[in-house]
Amino acid sequence: MKQTAMTISINSSVNSNQNGEQRMTSLEIAQLSGKQHKDVLKAIRNMESAWEKVNGRNFALVDYKDQKGELRPCYLLSKTECLYIATKFNDEARAKLVLRWEELERLRIAEMEHPKQKVKEIRLLTCDEEILDEADDILGDELAKLNRYSRFCHTASEIAKVFGMDGADLNSFLADKNIIRWARGQWRLTQKYKNQGLTEDRYKYVHSLNGQRKLVSYLVWTEKGRQFVLDLIQ
Repeated sequence: MKQTAMTISINSSVNSNQNGEQRMTSLEIAQLSGKQHKDVLKAIRNMESAWEKVNGRNFALVDYKDQKGELRPCYLLSKTECLYIATKFNDEARAKLVLRWEELERLRIAEMEHPKQKVKEIRLLTCDEEILDEADDILGDELAKLNRYSRFCHTASEIAKVFGMDGADLNSFLADKNIIRWARGQWRLTQKYKNQGLTEDRYKYVHSLNGQRKLVSYLVWTEKGRQFVLDLIQ
């Protein structure tokens, strides 16, 4: 790829292209995501061909001076380009990048409103705990949206408790009645009982052994579904 004839300051957290548009360096992306810069460079290169095919242009590759004063390559990316790259990151790293861009946009607005004043950059993310809290808030908002239809639904364990059973016993009973079946790691309604308003999907995040967060769903019963199960057992 052709390198842009431009040298940026490694000490500047906010850089711009020739049109004055805000850009973030791959150096800061590496810092925010907790990755080595060489790994971020590799990830960007691997994703560049797809971006060029759809968007019609490459990522801007520029130079910066390292601590020894030697020129090194790095990328200078727009917000859209950064968020595209972040699709390969885990949830926490992606959340950090989103929050950083919100921070930069607030700074830009403040500078526009007070052009004659030197606006001090606001650092909202002061420690790892605060960053993770912000990430959890973002994920919590996403879960709330996903679970808006299942908010007042009932789990199998909640329904089973009425009869002195546990959720596993109730699911086995319903499976014997051919109402639900085990498919792809979870209970699902059989074809006969679909589209009757008996159940909804509820979502949650779980962590794998290597610490990766994953979104999963499980079956919960609407009020109509709860009454259906109660009538069936009684």
